[in-house]
Amino acid sequence: MTLQDFLQYLTIEKRYSEHTLLAYKNDVETYLEYLKTTYEIEEPQSASSIMVRSWVVELVEKGIVAKSVHRKISAVKSFYKFLLKSGELKTSPAHGVVLPKLKKTLPTFVEESKMDTLLDEVDFESNDFLGRRNKLIIELLYLTGIRLSEIINLKISDVDLRDNFIKVFGKGRKERIIPINLQASATIKEYLTYRIESDEPYLLLTDKGDKLYQKFVYRVVKKFLSIVSTHQKRSPHVLRHSFATHMLNNGADLNAIKELLGHASLAATQVYTHNSIEKLKKVYNQAHPRA
Repeated sequence: MTLQDFLQYLTIEKRYSEHTLLAYKNDVETYLEYLKTTYEIEEPQSASSIMVRSWVVELVEKGIVAKSVHRKISAVKSFYKFLLKSGELKTSPAHGVVLPKLKKTLPTFVEESKMDTLLDEVDFESNDFLGRRNKLIIELLYLTGIRLSEIINLKISDVDLRDNFIKVFGKGRKERIIPINLQASATIKEYLTYRIESDEPYLLLTDKGDKLYQKFVYRVVKKFLSIVSTHQKRSPHVLRHSFATHMLNNGADLNAIKELLGHASLAATQVYTHNSIEKLKKVYNQAHPRA
């Protein structure tokens, strides 16, 4: 079994996105190159636990952040699980590898008042296709919490303007239904009247009528978030964080947020409770006479 077999498995069985597949490919290739140059090992089946641990040490010594080290090891562990499943191995050398501690950081989000300013007061520079498209990108990311890959792959047929919802295919091609409010519905209707002619089935298009791509969406989001936010991070994921944080702060049930975000487990959603607690602390310190 080769790396290509593994990637094919991730594509067909796991239904991973192109972005995720590329990350796995790069991480496993980095590991295989390390085995080859350091231990002169061509086959990953011949590696030992000590070799995997030494790779982790090298990554840390190179200054690679703990989160990236975890991601790389996760990819290698998945690769070895695939080899186990294929009968190539009896035990995984990556099993039980100790990883560097992750620094806990709260998700970056934009304040509600600033998002209100952006969506209600900012001129999106044009009343034609481009302006409406850019505003719709911001609105959909913030009002639904969908991922970057999900907004790129959102098709016109996935939008129901009668019952006001969108159908999204998340990680592993899992389908979920997300309601949209009247504001988003109205923005979509306006946009569709100005949408340039294209054979593409996707809702949102580039200036040339092609399917969106990651860097394009990043540029649009960064440009307009820069108007209202001074945060260093101004990405599509910040709008997803903002959606979840604002929902929680306004009384939404954590399980409901989990379903809207498409998280596999509640643990991934619970990180947003920390922002809520920080807000409560701030209110307490400002309001309590003995604080």
